[in-house]
Amino acid sequence: MKKLTLPESINFPGKSTHFSAECWFDDTCILDMDYFVKTLSGIKAKGVRPELIGSIITHYASKWLPDLSTGEGSEVLSPKNFEDSPESVTALWMKKRFFVETLVGILPPEKDSIPCNFLLRLLRVANMVQVEPSYRAELEKRISWQLDQATLKELMIPSFSHTCGTLLDVELVLRLVKRFMNLDEAVRSGTAQIKVAKLVDNYLAEAAVDANLTLSEFVALAGAFPEHARATDDGLYRAIDTYLKAHPGVTKQERKGLCRLIDSRKLSPEASLHAAQNERLPVRAVIQVLLSEQTKLNNNKQQIDWSGSFISGTRSPNAGINDQPPARCMSKREMNVQQMEIKRLKEDVLRLQSQCMAMQAQIEKLQEKKRGSSFFSWKKIIVPSLVKHDKFGEVDRETDVGFIGRQTPVDMKTRLVRGRAPNKWRKSLS
Repeated sequence: MKKLTLPESINFPGKSTHFSAECWFDDTCILDMDYFVKTLSGIKAKGVRPELIGSIITHYASKWLPDLSTGEGSEVLSPKNFEDSPESVTALWMKKRFFVETLVGILPPEKDSIPCNFLLRLLRVANMVQVEPSYRAELEKRISWQLDQATLKELMIPSFSHTCGTLLDVELVLRLVKRFMNLDEAVRSGTAQIKVAKLVDNYLAEAAVDANLTLSEFVALAGAFPEHARATDDGLYRAIDTYLKAHPGVTKQERKGLCRLIDSRKLSPEASLHAAQNERLPVRAVIQVLLSEQTKLNNNKQQIDWSGSFISGTRSPNAGINDQPPARCMSKREMNVQQMEIKRLKEDVLRLQSQCMAMQAQIEKLQEKKRGSSFFSWKKIIVPSLVKHDKFGEVDRETDVGFIGRQTPVDMKTRLVRGRAPNKWRKSLS
C-alpha cells in the first residue's frame, strides 16, 4: 500500500516513542473523513505543534480536492479523488461542501499555522460550493490576519454571485482589506501595510480592465490605505490609468477625483514622464506632476552641488555618520537619456508657464477694458454740458491766440480769471 511521507515526524511530549506520520497517514484512513478528524484530534491532544497540524491538513486537502492544490503535480497527488467518482454532479457538490466545512472546523486557531494562500484557495472553493456564511466569515477573518503573505494569483477570486456584475469578487477583497486595517497596530505593522497596499494596487490594475467595475468600488479599494502605507504610487497610477483606458465615459470631475488619490511626489521618474504625456489625465494633475518633478530636479541639483563641494575639500558634517560605499557610476548612455528626460520636462514646465502668463495678461486686458468702458460712459455724460456752458470761453481763447503777441498785464489777469472759471462751474454742478 502506498505511503505518504511528511517532511517532519511527530514527537509526542513526555513519550519516548518517535511516531512518524506515515504510520497512520495512508490511503486507507484518508478515505474516511470522520476517521481523519478523530485521528487528528488525538494528535492535537498529544501537544503536537500547530505548524505540523497545519501541514497535515494542507496536504490532506490538496490530495483529495484538486481545487485546493497549487496546480503543480496535482495529477500525482490525486490518484482517486472527487472528480473520479461516478456520483452525480449534485452529490459531488454536496460532498465538496461537507469537505470544506469540515476542514474549516478543524483548522488550528494559531495565526501562522496555515499558509495564507491555502486559505485563499479554500475560500474560493467555499464561495463556489456556497458553504454556510459563518464558515466563510471564519476564513475571511483568518486570511485578514495574514493578508501580507498573500499572492496576486490567489487573491484573484472570481465572483460566484449572480448579483455581482464584475468577473472578480472585488467586494470580497474590500472586506479583507477593511478587516486587515481594523487589526491592532502590533499585528499590521508598517511593513505589512506596505506589502498589502502593493498587492491591492496590482489587484486593482487587473480588476480595472473589467468594464463593469464601478468607480465607487475602485475608489473605495484604492483609498482604503493611509498615505504612508504606499512607499511609491507607481502601482496606483498604473491602476488608475488602466481604469481610465477601459472606461472612456468617465467624466472630467470623476477623473479629477481619481487623480487626487495619487501623490505626485511618490512617482518615479518613469511614471512621471508617462503621466506628463498622458492625455487621459486632467491638466491640473499633469501640472502637479511636472511641478513635483521640477522640485525633485532642484533638490537633486542641490545635492550634486553639495557633493561637488565635498569632493573639492569641504567635508560634509554628516559624512562620518553614514559612510556607505559609492553607488554604481552611470554609463554615458544612461546619463544622456536622463539629461534628455530632464530637458524635456524643463521644456514642458516652461511651456506651461508661458501659457499661464499669456492667460494672465489676457485677463488683465479684459479687466482694463471693463474699467475703460465705465470711464468713457461717464465722460459722454459730462463733456457735452461742458462744451455748452463754456462756449464763449472757447471763442475768447481762440481770439487770444490770434493776438498773443500784444498781451498786456490786464489781459494776462483776465486770462487767469477765465482759466479759473471751469473749476467754479464744476463746483456748482456738484
